[in-house]
Amino acid sequence: MAVLLVTNDDGVHAVGLAALAAALEDLGEVHVLAPEREQSACGHALTLHRPLSVHRWGERRHSVNGTPSDCVNLGVLGFLPERPVLVVSGINHGSNLGDDVTYSGTVSAAMEGTLLGVPSIAVSLMEGGDFEAAGRVARQIAMRVLVHGLPAKTLLNVNVPATAPKGIRLTRLGHRVYAGKIVEQADPRGRPHYWIGAGPPEWEALEGTDMGAVHEGWTSVSPLHMDLTHHRALAQMADWEPALNATLRAKSPRVASARVKPARKRRR
Repeated sequence: MAVLLVTNDDGVHAVGLAALAAALEDLGEVHVLAPEREQSACGHALTLHRPLSVHRWGERRHSVNGTPSDCVNLGVLGFLPERPVLVVSGINHGSNLGDDVTYSGTVSAAMEGTLLGVPSIAVSLMEGGDFEAAGRVARQIAMRVLVHGLPAKTLLNVNVPATAPKGIRLTRLGHRVYAGKIVEQADPRGRPHYWIGAGPPEWEALEGTDMGAVHEGWTSVSPLHMDLTHHRALAQMADWEPALNATLRAKSPRVASARVKPARKRRR
């Protein structure tokens, strides 16, 4: 039976993780390998300067004292009995829309699976939503991916609305702007400290975006590509290369062609 790897960034005991594993259990041999504690907004961090430890909580259910990307690395590169055919991350407690995918540990776990050559899906649920319903959506999308695969270097970012979904829309990422992002406070000794992300979000141009779909009651499925190169900009900037090189050569100090000879020892 094919191995499926399930992880998240909310921690091994999260309700959404259990719902996701249960929803996928008849699609293969589901293995849960998740962080031992919450890792929300950890991004695509890897633990490189200390060893990782794994704790067994039950059959095919383990936690790691690291990040979601660590969990995927371990699972894909040898901890599991077989290389997984699918990585599914979630179900995240809260949405991962628009620019937030760059911070999300949930999405980063799917990115890591994609970089390692395994088809990967990230699943998030708006606050107040039904995890069982989100699990059913995740199962349908997972079945589709298992049968048809995904394009190279592409993952799926899935966001389920809080209400019963009207259906599924394929979307692009929107743009989310936070206002009043920094809140300054003082500790008991009068020293300042700061809270990040306290302001309410605002959205731009909702038509066709993941944000627009979710706020209209649809499940959003956004294909994300791991090649971040802006190919059109690369072509438009072609004339930068000779100009920059010419400027650098003109301003570089000249290197003496002759080597300095070492001083001769005096004869006594």
